Amino acid sequence: MTGEHFGDILGEMRALARGGAYVDASDRHIVQVSGSDRLVWLNSLITQLVLDLAPGVTKESLILDPHGHIEHAFLIQDDGECSWLLSAPGRAAALASWLESMKFRMQVTISHEPGAWFIAASANTQLLGADAPRVRLVDPWPATQEGSVGYAPEPHPGADFAMTYSVYSNNSPPTLQGVAKAGTLALTGLEIAAGRPSLHEVDDKTLPHECDWLRTAVHLNKGCYRGQETVAKVHNLGHPPRRLVLLHLDGSESLIPIAGDRVMAGERDIGSITRAAWHYELGPIALALIKRSVDPTTELEVVTGNTRIPANQEVLVPVDAGATRAVPRLPRLGSRG
Repeated sequence: MTGEHFGDILGEMRALARGGAYVDASDRHIVQVSGSDRLVWLNSLITQLVLDLAPGVTKESLILDPHGHIEHAFLIQDDGECSWLLSAPGRAAALASWLESMKFRMQVTISHEPGAWFIAASANTQLLGADAPRVRLVDPWPATQEGSVGYAPEPHPGADFAMTYSVYSNNSPPTLQGVAKAGTLALTGLEIAAGRPSLHEVDDKTLPHECDWLRTAVHLNKGCYRGQETVAKVHNLGHPPRRLVLLHLDGSESLIPIAGDRVMAGERDIGSITRAAWHYELGPIALALIKRSVDPTTELEVVTGNTRIPANQEVLVPVDAGATRAVPRLPRLGSRG
């Protein structure tokens, strides 16, 4: 049974990070795509290169709208006969419906069976015992994947982050008696500390570049897909309008912001909180989307209720992200060499 916590959020988070506990992540549903055309078809729709996806290899991908804004995010693995897509919580039905609408005459079958799968998230799969899962999807974050690029400074804040999602049939779940269990808030805290983006960071304007999501979910040389022109243009010639930032919050008030709370630079509203949590080592932390041009050294405040919480920035997406291709300036008409 999924739950936010089981009485000791920080202890559960510590155990999860160190491979001594698992999270019931069954709120992240599975969408299956089978049929002989599945990889060719998926490759034409998503941001990741999956034409040659080998069985057992996990990749991450996005689906964008025509303007390059994020609509869906998922991990994907193929077993040689079927592609397994691990969706964000509450998003599998919409993902399956969209894929169904794009089938046309391709030989593919989309299946989404809520409640069919038990999904365990853990940094240590040996903890789950000898019961073999149907698939194990290894989160690639934050390693920059082939054909991708990362914006965050090195070493990455999430360099020690590791999470694997083991998928079992609910008809034959693993035997987990005596295995320590952590709540979903433990996983959320680790994701925030790692700068790991999710659909919590996404609104109707979010570009992959703003969250440093090119690093794991976008192949820059794979060819056409919906939104590809915007992805290339922003990366090569422009800058994302906003940037995801990890905020270290003043804990003296023992307050945690909620999604949507405003982030201020003085009296200037520069963005909003997407997720926040207590971390077992870092204390109160949050992810926020703020205006790209804000100086990374500027001390910020988060407005939650009637309280303003001081916050320091840890850079995930630099101010100069994008514009990787130098464009020569043409001489002005009438100028002399």
